Amino acid sequence: MPGLVGIISRESPEICRGQLGSMLSSMEHESFYNSGKYWIEDMGFYVGWTCLHGSFSDCMPLWNESKDVYLIFSGEDFTDLSEIESLRARGHACDLHNASYLLHLYEEIGIKFIERLNGWFSGVLLDLRKHSIVLFNDRYGLGRIYYHENADGFYFSSEAKSLLKVLPELRQLDLTSLAETFSCGCVLQNRTLFSNISLLPGGSKWIFTGMRDIKKDSYFSRELWESQPSLSGAEYYEKLKETFTRIRPKYFRGERPLAMSLTGGIDGRMIMAWANRPLGSLPCYTFGGTYRDSTDVRIARRVAKKCGQSHNTIVIENEFISEFPRLAEKAVFVSDGTMDVSGSVELFANRFASGIAPIRLTGNYGSEILRGNVAFKPSAIDEKLLEPAFSELVRNASTTYQSERQCHKVSFIAFKQVPWHHYSRLAVEQSQLTLRSPYLDNDLVALMYQAPPDLVLSKELSLRLIAEGNMELANIPTDRGLLYQPIPAITKLRHLYAEFTAKAEYAYDYGMPQWLAGIDGMLAPLHLEKLFLGRHKFYHFRVWYRDRLSQYLKDILLDSRALTRPYLDGKRFEKMLLSHIQGKKNYTVEIHKVLTAELMQRQLIEM
Repeated sequence: MPGLVGIISRESPEICRGQLGSMLSSMEHESFYNSGKYWIEDMGFYVGWTCLHGSFSDCMPLWNESKDVYLIFSGEDFTDLSEIESLRARGHACDLHNASYLLHLYEEIGIKFIERLNGWFSGVLLDLRKHSIVLFNDRYGLGRIYYHENADGFYFSSEAKSLLKVLPELRQLDLTSLAETFSCGCVLQNRTLFSNISLLPGGSKWIFTGMRDIKKDSYFSRELWESQPSLSGAEYYEKLKETFTRIRPKYFRGERPLAMSLTGGIDGRMIMAWANRPLGSLPCYTFGGTYRDSTDVRIARRVAKKCGQSHNTIVIENEFISEFPRLAEKAVFVSDGTMDVSGSVELFANRFASGIAPIRLTGNYGSEILRGNVAFKPSAIDEKLLEPAFSELVRNASTTYQSERQCHKVSFIAFKQVPWHHYSRLAVEQSQLTLRSPYLDNDLVALMYQAPPDLVLSKELSLRLIAEGNMELANIPTDRGLLYQPIPAITKLRHLYAEFTAKAEYAYDYGMPQWLAGIDGMLAPLHLEKLFLGRHKFYHFRVWYRDRLSQYLKDILLDSRALTRPYLDGKRFEKMLLSHIQGKKNYTVEIHKVLTAELMQRQLIEM
């Protein structure tokens, strides 16, 4: 994923320049990345960056006119255009479509400019006048900064692998963190997968005035939002409508082509209902599978047509299966192990999406922010495959998770779930294109703290917002059969059918009971999966692991290295894997976990 790397050190310039080059090269994942390096040896400051060609950040490095303030920025900012226009009015030469105005904002108001930023980002600012370096990121922490401090200096990077590349002593998995990924799918408490590598907290503003003089400050506290008064239902809806319609245009701006990623759900449709784009100017697409057009594909096609826009289906087909080994390894590598091997699908699909447009607008995070959807929790795993001490760490993850839930629900979602759980998929997606979603806009998230408690989980207001933006879209049932103006009995039956088929598909795939897996395995030549799969999901790892990917699994996971990992009971796992491949049992989740951990070892630890 595009980002930045840096070293603040009194080591010899030759050593630091060499380390910087190695750190940067480990992040240059694609041929369409641009990159650069800069250093001031007298200050022991070395920095590099990568970015997508033509992106908001593709104007680095930024210098002021007097060449005494320097900024490297990675990500995007959705500051109101009026703010930028006011800079122009005061004589600053600002480009509306890239990050160049940020330096002028700093010149106007100083380091407080970070508080004005609205997006997912990280950055480093060098002010030669003050002999200071400021390292910062967005308030949610989606603009990740990994760091390590030792006797030689302070090392930081958007990707942990950069630190692992030049500091081999750090190449060790933290077993508590790994156990949390086995249980919860992510590392908790703002920690990392690697011993002695830390994460910059969201909303950080760390000021260096010397290698050992670091002021670890923050520019934002979520308590500011938590202390807001609750609104009445009517007040809340009017404020929601005003905020959503006001912020929406920000996420369409820029000169690069943009496309809409659509599903059959509510949140992407809300964006479309208020998009007001000229006919044919906003291409839409949906990820689909091979068995049939899924509910998402069929509904998204209708939504796009009602809005006068084109629609494409990006199909996860045979080419994906043949590329799976490479894609799985790359997904784990690019995301620093935070994304499991299902990220291979995201790599494949977003690669094609980038060919439609380099910016992907999406409804991601809408159900979480607007309707309080908690998207992850501890899940069951067959602990017989784990070494006993590691198994205990996996169980302990549930206790840690529950302790982290003891806070305001919006705070849990925005400041814990988003940067811990959702980051992994975002890292993979943004390695291929620029992803945008209005649902993490600062103004919208702040408003959610004022939602009346009885409306927090309600879909009614979201459906109403769609109806007021475009009634034709409100008349198309969602993927769960919901309508703003339900038709008695018919809407209920449609909803029940959608829920049944979704649960049936899950039961045939990830959730197939062990007793049924054996029967299904015996009937495999009949390909019963064609009856159940593809109605709601576009990837199906249980069947793929059993059949078309089975040889790859045996080659990787029955290797002596894999079976002797300290967290694994190798003999038991071997039996479990073979029973899955033979169609006798269903261990899809367990295979996901172990395969991801093994690729972590090979890609990141044994590099």
